[in-house]
Formats: sequence, C-alpha cells, structure tokens
Amino acid sequence: MEDLRKDAERLLKEAYRELMAGNIKAAIELYEKSIELYPTAQGYTFLGWAYSMLGDFEKAIELCKKAIELDPDYGNPYNDIGAYLIALGRYDEAIGWLKLAMTAKNYEPRHYPHINLARVYLAKGQYYDALREVNEALKIAPNYTPAITLKHYILSLLN
Repeated sequence: MEDLRKDAERLLKEAYRELMAGNIKAAIELYEKSIELYPTAQGYTFLGWAYSMLGDFEKAIELCKKAIELDPDYGNPYNDIGAYLIALGRYDEAIGWLKLAMTAKNYEPRHYPHINLARVYLAKGQYYDALREVNEALKIAPNYTPAITLKHYILSLLN
C-alpha cells in the first residue's frame, strides 16, 4: 500500500509539471493514473483544475466534490468550486463554497477565498462587501499584488 501511495504521489508531481508546461491532456492522464493507484483529495482537486483549464467547469466541480468526500478538511476544492461557479456566473452559489474554504482546517493559501468572494461581491455591485473581503485577504497576505490592485480598483468605484 505504501508503494502505491508513493507511486501515486510521483504521478501527481509529474502531472503538475505537465500542467504547468501547458500539456493539459497529458496532465489529465497522469492525474487519472495517480487516482487509480491511490485516490487522494489532492489528486481529484488538481484533476479538476486541469479540466477547468479546458473550460469544463462542471467536470471540475464534480471532481472537487469527490475530493471533499475523501477529505472534508482539505480546503482547496471548496475554493476551487467557488472559483468555477464564478466563471459560470453563478455568484450566489459560489458564496457558500468560498466561506467553507475560509474555515477549512487544511488550506493554503488562505487569502484566495477572500479574493474570490470579493470578486463575487464586485460582480453583484456590493462594493463595500468586496472591499471588506479584499482587506481580509490583505491581513493574511499583505504583499499580494492582485489584492492590492483589486483594492485600488474597488476604491476607485466608491469615489
């Protein structure tokens, strides 16, 4: 069993390299092989991310839900589902998922769901709520440039 886990981890790393190189289909094959050997929440989450890069957000959401079934404490799939729902324009559905990411026991980077929730509020015209979430993100990651940029943008809308 330990050998299967190690082989699956190796495949996950190889899949990630392929994904970062832009070889999405090769990455998907490797993520699927990893999951076949030893299913993990990380494997399903990253496989979902690969599908999202192909624009298949529904498949990505489905895979993230499998990740949550395996490890409900792993926060990444909650945030990812929220991000995919944002991409689909389903803002109200995204809110609950992003809030679950914020409270997940095992999650890094913690500022992402705040930024994504700010994007939701911005799209809904709730600028003060968006600003609050950006400020929360900046408490966690004070030098995160996208948050700083988003904050200035929101402030410009309030002037």
